[in-house]
Amino acid sequence: MENIYILMIAALTLLAILDLVVGVSNDAVNFLNSAIGSKAISFRTIMIVASLGVAFGAIFSSGLMEVARKGIFVPSQFYFNEIMIIFMAVMLTDILLLDFFNTLGMPTSTTVSIVFELLGAAVAMALIKIGTDNGSIGELANYINTEKATEIIIGILASVLIAFTVGAIVQYISRLLLSFNFERKPALAAAIFGGVSLAAITYFIIIKGLKGTDYYEYIQPYIENKTSLIVLTSFGIWTLLSLLAITLLKTNIYKLIILVGTFALALAFAGNDLVNFIGVPIAAWQSYQAWSVSGIAATEFTMDILGQKVDTPTHLLLIAGIIMVLTLWFSSKARSVLKTSIDLSSQSDTKERFEPNFLSRVIVRGSMLIARYTDTVLPQATKDRIERQFERPVIELPKDKTIELPAFDMVRAAINLVVASVLISIATSMKLPLSTTYVTFMVAMGTSLADRAWGAESAVYRVAGVFNVIAGWFGTALIAFVAAATVAYLIHLGGGTMIALLLGFAFFLLTRNYIAHNKKTKIVKVEDSLNKAESQSIQGVIEESADNISKALKRVGKINEITIKGLISQDLSGLKKAKETVTKLETEIEDLQSDIFYFIKNLDDSYLGASKFYIDVVGSLQDITQSASLIAKVSHKHVNNNHKALKKKQAVELLEINNKLIDLLHQIREVFDSRTFDKIVPGIIDEKQILLDYVRDSIQKQVERTRTSESSPKNTTLYFSILLETEDLIKANMNILNLYYDEHNRSKDVLEP
Repeated sequence: MENIYILMIAALTLLAILDLVVGVSNDAVNFLNSAIGSKAISFRTIMIVASLGVAFGAIFSSGLMEVARKGIFVPSQFYFNEIMIIFMAVMLTDILLLDFFNTLGMPTSTTVSIVFELLGAAVAMALIKIGTDNGSIGELANYINTEKATEIIIGILASVLIAFTVGAIVQYISRLLLSFNFERKPALAAAIFGGVSLAAITYFIIIKGLKGTDYYEYIQPYIENKTSLIVLTSFGIWTLLSLLAITLLKTNIYKLIILVGTFALALAFAGNDLVNFIGVPIAAWQSYQAWSVSGIAATEFTMDILGQKVDTPTHLLLIAGIIMVLTLWFSSKARSVLKTSIDLSSQSDTKERFEPNFLSRVIVRGSMLIARYTDTVLPQATKDRIERQFERPVIELPKDKTIELPAFDMVRAAINLVVASVLISIATSMKLPLSTTYVTFMVAMGTSLADRAWGAESAVYRVAGVFNVIAGWFGTALIAFVAAATVAYLIHLGGGTMIALLLGFAFFLLTRNYIAHNKKTKIVKVEDSLNKAESQSIQGVIEESADNISKALKRVGKINEITIKGLISQDLSGLKKAKETVTKLETEIEDLQSDIFYFIKNLDDSYLGASKFYIDVVGSLQDITQSASLIAKVSHKHVNNNHKALKKKQAVELLEINNKLIDLLHQIREVFDSRTFDKIVPGIIDEKQILLDYVRDSIQKQVERTRTSESSPKNTTLYFSILLETEDLIKANMNILNLYYDEHNRSKDVLEP
């Protein structure tokens, strides 16, 4: 019997290593996004500083390990065999849940995951025990540490509101004092900002961060009941050092704060979150050590020992720290998870990832009403003074062009890091496994709001994004609870065999996700992906957009061919592929449309005619894509709903039309690839007319069949839809050809004497 527990310990050790890897991949966003988003420091320097913070934080995290042992359940109520089932269920669920979110590129809370997994597995095991003893459901409270669990859960939920509010207030005050021209402020102002920031980090990270660890006893006599003195002294020293660094060494104090803040937040992350990754396996190992020397059967050995304070070996913490640092450097997922929070907090225009919803619209509309009311209350002089502090400077560029500085500047990056570090360190000192993801994300959202990053153009999308992320967090809690409870019950039923099956399933999913992610990251840019126009002249736009048109037509031809053949052969998977491919193309065309504003802004005054040309080209490309999209979608819907297949005559006509269309698209692509626009008339125009006549003949034939022999309304509707959209697709191609032909002739007239 002992062998099964040795194998479980070995499995938990391996799961702990894997959990460290997927956990750091998920949580790297917590301490890297501010430094990377501000671009104030090189990526290599950021990684070195963060690695040092993670390493130190891992060593100082011993005190929090008690959460995994007695924070959620009452250990004395469980026997050794039951505790091992709980721990195994938690680790299996945790690693799969975190890897799932990493694969989606969405950060989730490792703290929420571990807390609700422990709760779910413990509740499941308690219910099994109660059912075996014919007890009542009311006895569940005897097994769960309801007071501590409630305290942890309330702390996690409260952190969302507290982090957002504190981040918004501190950022607003900082911006009012420093403005966006913070680098032009007197050295004393920057030194005071540095003194406050560095003093806060020093006290809460070095002092509060050590509280609860074995190292605290060495400094306790010197700091006990001296909080005010320490804070004031630290502020004075750091302010003086900051002033000397600015004036004598010409140091950018904001960069220094970001460096120290990144170190501090990485340290706070590791000190707070390491329990999420290795707390359970270490508790399992210590449980096994106590049981193995007891001489008592596993089913009779109660786990009172977990209720006592047990020190975590420093070498285990050091090993965990090394694994976390290596993951930070080499995990591609650790870098890809950054994008969501940076985009949502960016003040510059980005491609909005989330669609607005009813709640986001209501909140934005309500906020605008409140802002208008506030406008009527504040004196005009006060409003003008506030507006001046929020005016963003511009950089003068050649050719009389200007571009706004990124609002995600060093002040906001510093505030993000300092506020998040302080809040997390306070929770760490109170032995609360506060969610670092919740805190860092909501601080970033609060500072974004206060910094006016959510303007009229983006607010409804950003608010919707925040709600989507928060909804995902609550979903994480529910999924973690249910999944861990289910796994615990399955292990109880199946024993060692079920553990082996679940481990195999877990490693299969991890391997599959790893391979899929690697394939995805290797595809840096698809050969036929479309490029945004960057030229400032009409000739440059012709050259760039000609390449886009050729690529788009190549993809449209492939999509149409897959669609028609899939429809005729009733190939649902092929039709699904065509539908997904055309959706991707539509997204790229939408990106080109979104870029029109910036394209026009960057044009030279002497080439403003290029804007109308480019708008017409993108509009015609959208018409082509929409026609191909409708053909793909109606065909997929028809087959997916199991409607009647096309008649033989219809299939023959569609194949003939498709072959002629592909040939026409090929000729058009050759014109754009070679820039031989003289071939458009009469050659391609004549080919176009032949194909249009064939499509119209097919429409007429279908009308006649409908009046005589056709008996399927769905079939007829589908066929007409395909033919009419094909006709529109051909006409849109001709619109593009006419645009280029006319511009080509205009250029020739200008060049000719």
